[in-house]
Amino acid sequence: MNEFNSKKDFMNSQKSWIICCFFNFLIACTFGLVMRLLYLFPVDFINYSFLLHAHSHVAMLGWVYLIVYVLIVRFFIPKEKSQKPIYNRLFWLTEFSVIGMMIAFPIQGYALFSIIFSTMHILLSYVFCRLVWKDSLNDKSPSQKFLLVSVLFMILSTFGVWCLGPAVSTLGKQSAFYQIAIQFFLHFQFNGWFLWAILALFLKQFLQKIEEKQFKRFYFLLITSTLLTVTFPIRWFIENDILNVINAFGVILQLMAFISFYRMLKPQINSFTSSLDKITKLVYCLAVFSLGLKIGIQLLTIFPNIAEVSHQIRNFVIGFIHLTTLGIITGFLFGILLQNKILSADSSILKIGVKCFIGGYILTEILLFVQGWFLFLEKGIIPFYYQNILIFSIFLVLGLVLIMLSIIKFKSHNLSNR
Repeated sequence: MNEFNSKKDFMNSQKSWIICCFFNFLIACTFGLVMRLLYLFPVDFINYSFLLHAHSHVAMLGWVYLIVYVLIVRFFIPKEKSQKPIYNRLFWLTEFSVIGMMIAFPIQGYALFSIIFSTMHILLSYVFCRLVWKDSLNDKSPSQKFLLVSVLFMILSTFGVWCLGPAVSTLGKQSAFYQIAIQFFLHFQFNGWFLWAILALFLKQFLQKIEEKQFKRFYFLLITSTLLTVTFPIRWFIENDILNVINAFGVILQLMAFISFYRMLKPQINSFTSSLDKITKLVYCLAVFSLGLKIGIQLLTIFPNIAEVSHQIRNFVIGFIHLTTLGIITGFLFGILLQNKILSADSSILKIGVKCFIGGYILTEILLFVQGWFLFLEKGIIPFYYQNILIFSIFLVLGLVLIMLSIIKFKSHNLSNR
């Protein structure tokens, strides 16, 4: 009876974890929607900069980090270990830190309480890293290797955060040191920890054995390119031709890595896709297409003029960040959740929600990049740009509301199928 109760508790906790992650995602998107509303209807008591910090932190640490946490526990931690109370406690402590940031950042920006909660999140992430390293499956599979590298990149990324204090006290927030520390953190969070963890989870979905020689080529090319391409944001603050050469080498290696990735999985692609329903295929296609766009855009940064414009025009920066977070990372996450029946592909509410979200993502991306191109050509603002991007952003929020409703209605027993 006790074993049955503990299993039931684990089922319920997993369902509540998923709902919590999507709640964070909804709040992050709502912050983004309010930010776009402020361009049309400014409100004196809402600080745009503070809201931007809240939006980015909740999206990264409340949505991406925590849903990756849930899926790693599900797919990489043996069942008897994943049911240990530490994983549930750690999840809710981490969520507490996210809620703290959710409240503190819009009120005070980077200040005492927001720093306390974001520091708490980092320290808790170290505990998670230790648990993953200790409890995860002890094998040498491709997915396991990717998981462990992702954890190392996550730890490496936080070195940038620890440099912020000394940077402010010695040189100030406008210094190159401070800005590089932020970019170091962001690079190894997105291109290291998040991307590698997503690929680990994606590779876990392939049941057939992957050819070892092809995998090693992909593995080492991607590690090298991830390390080298950190020079791209650094060159925004330090003018040095060597940094341009290193970044160019890194993005070429990245292209070679994903060509190897395609060749490695090509023999299994037909059998893999044949088992997927239409909505799951759709989100995987979105993720793969977005990944291809990201690789293409990074290749363009080989040219110094384009590299400079990519940093100076804010629309390009936002568009690229959303391409990574909403297109690649969220696309693969939605695919994995649907493929494993954690989200019910049979739910009509969910199908509408996912399509609504994808529509909002595609329309906002097109508008962001077209507006960026207009600014590059010095043609000004597209007519009704702010009104249209606000309307398109509503689709993102509406999509997430519908997805959350479908999760709440979905039977929890599917969450326990491992």
